[in-house]
Amino acid sequence: MVAPPPNGIYVPVPTFFSQPDPEGIPALDLATQTKHALHLASNGIRGLVFLGSTGEAIAVTNSERKTLLAHIRQEMDKAGHKDYPIIAGTATQGIDDTITQLQISKDAGAQWGLVLAPGFFATCVTQEGLKNWYLAIANRSPLPILIYHYPAVSNSVALSASTFTTLSSHPNICGAKLSHGDLSLHTQLASSPLPSMSHDKFATFTGLGQQLLPVLTVGGAGAIDGLAAIFPKTVVRLYELIEKGDLMEARKLQEVVARGEGLVVGHGVVGVKEGVRRVLGWDSECRLPLVKGLGEEKWKEWEGVVAELDEIEKGWS
Repeated sequence: MVAPPPNGIYVPVPTFFSQPDPEGIPALDLATQTKHALHLASNGIRGLVFLGSTGEAIAVTNSERKTLLAHIRQEMDKAGHKDYPIIAGTATQGIDDTITQLQISKDAGAQWGLVLAPGFFATCVTQEGLKNWYLAIANRSPLPILIYHYPAVSNSVALSASTFTTLSSHPNICGAKLSHGDLSLHTQLASSPLPSMSHDKFATFTGLGQQLLPVLTVGGAGAIDGLAAIFPKTVVRLYELIEKGDLMEARKLQEVVARGEGLVVGHGVVGVKEGVRRVLGWDSECRLPLVKGLGEEKWKEWEGVVAELDEIEKGWS
């Protein structure tokens, strides 16, 4: 049996890119990537997820994957964060391509893989097909894997609770990230009495920080949350309040976090990068088809809650 990632707050980190080259392709910005990663690790974040949907995985080559992950592992070790949890995402459609990326990720220092459901054949894919796709990957994966359930970016492909139940019995599948509003599915996975879904075997993370309070109360392991890329101490504090049972204070903080999460839900990685730039001062390009920046008019919609969260963040010791 493989162990899932430890409980807590994780960040799906954006991939930082520098100015475009003459062909218009931004290069990896490893220096800024490292600064951001160390900032998160030093402010309570339990682990980092690289090359997921927020990491623009589909726009990063396998060679760049190796370079980025190996560099971050090296820099984390040098800074005293040895064995710090690193999860590597995949977003391919094919089994062989996914295994290749998982092997590269393992060789570069990742401890787990986060495997997005394939969405290309959304109109005709079945639960049986999805189950067998994941089993084929789990059988060959050099890393223990978590199932990444994000219908909004996988062409509305959704796994059923029974499919998760079946997959949870595989010794190389150790959890899931659920990035959607279906709290029923969170509950059925995180509160399941089945031995294969016990919390030491199968960890259920929400991908939405606005759901952290209800998800933790039904047995969830934590969150892999985009807002925490900007306000790590605040989201970690929310997790800690819930864990120690201070629900009145948790509800107050959850309300502010929920409003702030609108920036992430509404604008994805572009919104996360905009927040990181304006709050933390670290800039990044995007790779096409994404275009950098929200613009001043759109940003005005978020100035109020971002300022509120920034004040809260600065108040934590």
